[in-house]
Amino acid sequence: MSSIRLEGIAKHYGPVHAVDGVDLAVEQGEFVAILGPSGSGKTTMLMLIAGLTQPTAGRIRLGGRDVTGAPAQARNVGLVFQSYALFPHMTVVDNVAFPLSVRHVPRTEAARRVAEALRLVQLEGLERRTPSQLSGGQQQRVALARSLVFQPEILLLDEPLGALDRKLREELQVELKQLQRTVGVTTILVTHDQEEALSLSDRIVSTLLLKVPAWDHASFSRGS
Repeated sequence: MSSIRLEGIAKHYGPVHAVDGVDLAVEQGEFVAILGPSGSGKTTMLMLIAGLTQPTAGRIRLGGRDVTGAPAQARNVGLVFQSYALFPHMTVVDNVAFPLSVRHVPRTEAARRVAEALRLVQLEGLERRTPSQLSGGQQQRVALARSLVFQPEILLLDEPLGALDRKLREELQVELKQLQRTVGVTTILVTHDQEEALSLSDRIVSTLLLKVPAWDHASFSRGS
């Protein structure tokens, strides 16, 4: 697992400053929530950390390594979207195994890792189903398993529970927190839901271009 350091990170799209001068430190194994409304740069931050877009300025360090110009495939980062982004024509097993196939992991080792990932997210017995045969919660579990199966150093969660109803969302919050504790992966969650951030994270970082200090749970009141 790796620490994360953002040093003066900025991302500009012409005159629009999506992220501007951000400094952020996340320690190894920590679960940090970035909390804020739409348009405050949360998802852009994840894209920058994952290497899916490059910063206009600043440095990104993962585990002490400067990865600012490195492509996504060189960063060993898992990313889960709200939309799940599953392959509709593939079974659960094939969806979860996909990151291993592109990394040319030997078949026997891949099968072992897929089985372990499915066990972690409680999807044993559903291996041969396709996404259309799964509930929303089950699809999200598949997306989580796929993001963990290649043993990433960092896990990024882009409002992963936002499309689920309240009851299921609360159930999965408990499961997700336990999963992160079990695996120990350094995790950043972005969300606009204060209750979700409080429930899941070790620490909350507030918003609006992420230029304000981090708060811990003791200092972040539910009424604020």
